[in-house]
Amino acid sequence: MTKLNPYLSFRTEARAALEFYQSVLGGDLDISAFGDMPAPGMENVDGNLVMHGQLETPNGLTLMAADSPDVEGMPPYAAPTAGVTVALTGSSADHEYIAAAFEKLSDGASDILPFEKAPWGDFYGQLKDKFGISWMFDAATPESEAAVAAGQQG
Repeated sequence: MTKLNPYLSFRTEARAALEFYQSVLGGDLDISAFGDMPAPGMENVDGNLVMHGQLETPNGLTLMAADSPDVEGMPPYAAPTAGVTVALTGSSADHEYIAAAFEKLSDGASDILPFEKAPWGDFYGQLKDKFGISWMFDAATPESEAAVAAGQQG
């Protein structure tokens, strides 16, 4: 099965971010640090920095991240950019999980649009988390699901 997964880039905060996301979303976290796999040219890299981290949640979500040390041969760090957003969406059955994730990710967040009923009938919210990552949340309601099933919009 082909999957499309967010892969987040951090300067040095990938471990803290992934551990925070695990506390929010649940699941199993696997982190490989630069120190776990020494390579030529990486002698001056902090061995605790994340070379690759992957969070697999109970709901089947995969979130990956890495640090971007300033060393020759590695792409330079690129801060999160406008227009790139991690979206957590689901059906009305997922409402509680999505609402809880929104609440927990709100800790230290900015640019918060509250998670509440939107004009199109779903619950919707957005925020920029304490690591600078933009998130969007959408949970359908039984009414919006019925409207979609009936071929209606809005």
